[in-house]
Amino acid sequence: MVTLNEHEKASRSTETIVVHDAQDDRHYGAVAMPIYQNSVFTFPTQQSFEEAMLDNRDHFMYTRGNNPSVRQLEERLARLEGGEQARCFASGMAAISTAVISLVRSGDHIICVDQAYGPAKDLMTSILTRFGVETTYVNGASFERIAEAVKPNTKLLYLESPTSMRFELQDLPRCAELAKQIGAYTVIDNTWASPIYQNPLQLGIDLVVHSVTKYIGGHSDLVGGVIIGSKQLLHKINGCELVLLGGIMQPSTAAQVMRGLRTLPLRMEKLQQNGLAVARFLETEASVAKVNHPGLPSHPQHELFNRQMKGGGSLFSVELAVTVDQARTWADSLEYFRKGFSWGGYESLLYMPIQSPDTEAGENVLIRLYIGLEDPEDIIRNMRDAFARIAKK
Repeated sequence: MVTLNEHEKASRSTETIVVHDAQDDRHYGAVAMPIYQNSVFTFPTQQSFEEAMLDNRDHFMYTRGNNPSVRQLEERLARLEGGEQARCFASGMAAISTAVISLVRSGDHIICVDQAYGPAKDLMTSILTRFGVETTYVNGASFERIAEAVKPNTKLLYLESPTSMRFELQDLPRCAELAKQIGAYTVIDNTWASPIYQNPLQLGIDLVVHSVTKYIGGHSDLVGGVIIGSKQLLHKINGCELVLLGGIMQPSTAAQVMRGLRTLPLRMEKLQQNGLAVARFLETEASVAKVNHPGLPSHPQHELFNRQMKGGGSLFSVELAVTVDQARTWADSLEYFRKGFSWGGYESLLYMPIQSPDTEAGENVLIRLYIGLEDPEDIIRNMRDAFARIAKK
């Protein structure tokens, strides 16, 4: 078998990495790696066991620490994101919690974008405050607001670009440079862009987290997360938070993620096309006050989107200039959209936050849309009919 050198490996395209990277010829030539669905790995001698205990990152001993099925996925995700190492977790929140907890101590201060994923903010507000970690929430679309929030004890900038409700971006190179100047770390949730369309590590960010439940898994049939970064930071997580908190990914889940990963570039290209087609249509509708999609020229940060991203996903939000009842009727008239929280699979989804009794008349109604792999013309035709229906109310 021909062995590629490191230069040849580094020059591989994304499409080739998801198919061929991290292949292991020890498994009898199996194209799909066998699932190592076991808890413990044994050794033939006491000496080999002791050697493994001294270097447990590079040896398989116990699946709470390492597993061949999970390791193969980690190596491929690290290569795809441009990181040195990756560790996989049982959920996106397990990855987020582990990343954040690994970088802060009692008395530290976190700057977090105010439109970040809700459970990530709940971690900081409900749990980290118990241990003396303070968080300031800022408008992430403004670098100046981020810089103004810095305190002498700031140790972490937690970013999500774009955010997943209002789709605001942060200037990642500037945030990374600011963090280095003040001796802080940066963590970003990169789920919306996936490794296909944004690589924050190359822009100076320290750790990247993904919910692999979304685009990477791609089929709405698994839950998982990943942290990707330098060997130095991942080594610390390996020896402490990963094994002690225990939120590890199961081998069977890793195999499912690997299957989804192989088609990620193809799916992302199609999803981007579908999302933009529907977003452009919505901009033409009289009942739509605003479409929040950074891939549209109308987005206030479209130039930043073009500068630090290679493309985007199919999740965005619309602000409807209608009543709450009309918005509910519109949502219920959409044949191809199921109602639910998540996104990233093959099917279109709609999420409309519960409207407060204090919602003022005339206030726009925010609805998040995930455009799936359906024919966008079918979706647009259905939306047009739904708008006609609420116009009659």
